Amino acid sequence: MSHSSAVQVLIKILQIQKEENWMLPVMNMMCLELRLLAVKTETSKKIRNGKPGENLEKCAECLMSCFRICAADNRSSEDDTKRWGMLSLVNQLLKVYFRINKLHLCKPLIRAIESSIYKDHFSLAQQITYRFFVGRKAMFDSNYKAADEYLTYAFQHCHKKSKKNKRLILMYLIPVKMLLGYIPKHNLLKKYNLIEFCDLIEAVKKGNLQNLDIVMCKQESFLINAGIYLIVEKLKLIAYRNLFKKVYLILNTHQIDIQSLLCALKIYGRSEINMDETECLVANLIFDGKIKGYISHQHKKVVISKQNPFPKLSSLL
Repeated sequence: MSHSSAVQVLIKILQIQKEENWMLPVMNMMCLELRLLAVKTETSKKIRNGKPGENLEKCAECLMSCFRICAADNRSSEDDTKRWGMLSLVNQLLKVYFRINKLHLCKPLIRAIESSIYKDHFSLAQQITYRFFVGRKAMFDSNYKAADEYLTYAFQHCHKKSKKNKRLILMYLIPVKMLLGYIPKHNLLKKYNLIEFCDLIEAVKKGNLQNLDIVMCKQESFLINAGIYLIVEKLKLIAYRNLFKKVYLILNTHQIDIQSLLCALKIYGRSEINMDETECLVANLIFDGKIKGYISHQHKKVVISKQNPFPKLSSLL
């Protein structure tokens, strides 16, 4: 009997059992084994000619059948309800959907957990896994404050001896923190063997666009495999902001010639850039609230606010 057939039998048993949940540990183990088997078959030689993700999609269908039964059990007592099995199934489904890149399917699952009265009462391990994936989803949706909240919870509550898991969480939390204006300490990067971020952080902090390009090229495989390349790409705008802030501090004036910003860009590796492109960069930074001011096109100047011209990034999102 195949694993999926066994799960189908389990589903029938769960449907028959009214106001009982003693089968939940069995369900959790079978669903875990089903997902691991689906992942393994995806990479096996036998199905390489098949449709990518096909077995994982079939696995997700079985998991969803179990989830519907658990979510619909609202008549049982708190001790006997099958709703205690919801989060374990959601975590398995989130892992599948992330693997087959169908993140839009995560939304109804997240909504179901967020509205559950048991949300904060599931096991800590399950809550950490859930918040890790929801944090990643929020990161891809550009909701960085929510991503920070979920990923920080996962990191802080993950067991201190689980260095591998804490490192994995940090791989996503670090770029999110940087987009919010927080720079991680070197000791933290060293402790969790994430020295790949050291040069990246220095380049962004100093507004050194040339070094940032070099680092991103050098660490391209690492960033792509981690699934954070496009998020790190967004740090370039922070680097532009930091570079323009340096120009402002050096010139010590609230009326900055765009030519001065252009010169700074050329010095730091943007040799092909022109005045119009520089104005466009400044306009984007002003629109995003990263610089407070306006562009005087007539005088080719950026007039920045005398009060807090470069607001803290954490105050913008």
